[in-house]
Amino acid sequence: MSIRVEALTKIYGQQKAVDGISFTAGTGVLGFLGPNGAGKSTTMKMLTCFLPPTAGTASVCGFDIGTHPLDVKRNIGYLPESNPLYTDMYVKESMAFVAGIHGLHEPAKRIAEVIEQTGLGPEQHKKIGQLSKGYRQRVGLAQAILHNPQVLILDEPTSGLDPNQLVGIRQLITELGKTKTIILSTHIMQEVEAVCNQVIIINKGTIVANDSLTNLRENNKGNTLENIFISLTN
Repeated sequence: MSIRVEALTKIYGQQKAVDGISFTAGTGVLGFLGPNGAGKSTTMKMLTCFLPPTAGTASVCGFDIGTHPLDVKRNIGYLPESNPLYTDMYVKESMAFVAGIHGLHEPAKRIAEVIEQTGLGPEQHKKIGQLSKGYRQRVGLAQAILHNPQVLILDEPTSGLDPNQLVGIRQLITELGKTKTIILSTHIMQEVEAVCNQVIIINKGTIVANDSLTNLRENNKGNTLENIFISLTN
């Protein structure tokens, strides 16, 4: 398994944002769902070594988040919800900057591949600040996959995309999920149904469901994922 989480906990003052959760994830797309404030982003920030856990452990590609954070980061591509970008940089220039950070062997070749893969060709010579929100999301995703990581953690990756762009990004995530482990956090249930093999629902810091999409439906009388989500988190 590319990701192993065991009794992972994060406490802020008196609040347990994440309360002893455990799960594993292998190749494929894992939908990581929950209402606002459930602990999704905190979990993802711990897995990417942006936040230290209060207790528990997690490993990414065999590297412990506490003892080998640099190795974890080398194996992860992360698109946070805020998608921080250097808006004064040109798209291609920003990709070269990220390629330099990762020390890529043939950066120009890889940048060309990723620009093609994410549909950024027409926009590659524009400044990021000139792009629509949808294309900025694509730039964030392109930067996350540039170093060809084994694990991708995507926090609301389709936020602000129009229906045509949605289809393109979903296809890309599905294709990447054939060879990589992807954790996809989103509030869009149709997105989960379109691309995810496994679903975890977290509520108030604890996991309330962890199963395949098919099993979740069968065990909940064939209800839609939206209805299952509401019943487990209300």
